[in-house]
Order: sequence, then C-alpha cells, then structure tokens
Amino acid sequence: MPRVLLIEDDPSIREGVGLGLRRRGHDVSAAETGEAGLSLMASFHPELVLLDLMLPGINGVQVCRRIRETSQVPIIMLTARGDDFDIVVGLEAGADDYIVKPARTEVIEARIKAVLRRLSEPAGGRPDVEFHGELAVDRAGLTVAKNGERVPLAPSEIKLLLHLSASPEQVFSRQQLLEYVWEHSYHADARLVDACVRRLRHKVEDPEGAPRYIQTVRGFGYRFGPL
Repeated sequence: MPRVLLIEDDPSIREGVGLGLRRRGHDVSAAETGEAGLSLMASFHPELVLLDLMLPGINGVQVCRRIRETSQVPIIMLTARGDDFDIVVGLEAGADDYIVKPARTEVIEARIKAVLRRLSEPAGGRPDVEFHGELAVDRAGLTVAKNGERVPLAPSEIKLLLHLSASPEQVFSRQQLLEYVWEHSYHADARLVDACVRRLRHKVEDPEGAPRYIQTVRGFGYRFGPL
C-alpha cells in the first residue's frame, strides 16, 4: 500500500483519516501545517499527498505549488463545502483531484486508488513511443518529451494526454474525459478536466499562438490535434 502524507490542521480529521488509512495498510505520516508537511516530503518520501486547502501559515495552494516545483507525486486536496473558487485555484496549482470534507475513509481510499491507477496506464498494444510533432509520448514508460527534453507531468496530466493522443482528431466530451481519467460521474467536476487541460497546455504547447496539440471543440470538449 502506498505511503500517504496527510497535511490537515483539524486534529479530529487528521486523526480519523490517518487511523482509517492505517487500518487499510497504508503507512501514513501526518502534519498539521504546510511548513511541517513540506519538511516531511523530504524525509518521508510519500507516494501520495492528501492536502487540506485551508491551512494556517502556508495555505494548501502554496504547499501544492511548492511540491510541484520538485515532485509530480499525486496530490488530492481536502476541501470544505462551498470552496469552489479555492478548488479551482488548487487544481490550477497542480492537484490531481479533490475530496469534499467530511468524507468516509472508503471514499478517500477509492479516490487514492483511482489516482494511483493513472500511474499504471497500460500501453494497450501500441508502440512504446509515439511521435506527434515535437512531442515524443512513451506509453510504456509513462513519460513525455518535447524537443528531446522530458516534460514533468502529474498523473492526471499524463493520463489525459495518453487518452487524447491515442485517438488523434477524435473529440471527447468533458464528461467522457472525466469518467475515464478521474473515474468521476458527477458532471460538475468538469472543472477537473478544464484545469488539467490548462496545466497540460502550459507544459506541452508553445507559449505563443493557438494550441496545437490539445484543441478545444467549443461547446463539447477536447481533441488531440493533427500530427
């Protein structure tokens, strides 16, 4: 079971979630502040981070950005109901998913499994490395390079790119992408898709001009552009 770093300032949630995950076999290390969580990143080497958005001192969005400077470890945000703006900001900062508190341990465990499955996307009988213009997509190694330089992608970003690039020119609705990449069915979570697309474009597209690879089909969704 993966090592989980839990960064949560509410002691009851921190203890309850930590206990529930440990009972399921996870090695859990917990911190009550963003500063303490960042310190544990270096010593604990988590395989997934559960990160509260509203933290004292360095808030969850700042912690997420700091983690993304050096690591693509999966990050799931823990949010309070009604924090829609903060959720979008957190997703833009690099989080892979979010959970609204309070949440049962089995819900958290299911989200953890879904995020980690994105790290084991099968090649599906396709060539190990596909070339799309300046991009080299290694489906077996789960890596992407642009002009020969590796592009650091979070789990949701790599799975989204793999799914879109597997069917160039095919249009996928936000709902289809949401169900495949995030395994969600609630349509309001389409913001997960849009935030991930914006992050992905920032990394693989040229800063000037229209998107070449991840193209918007207005009123419907997205497609992978021409080779």
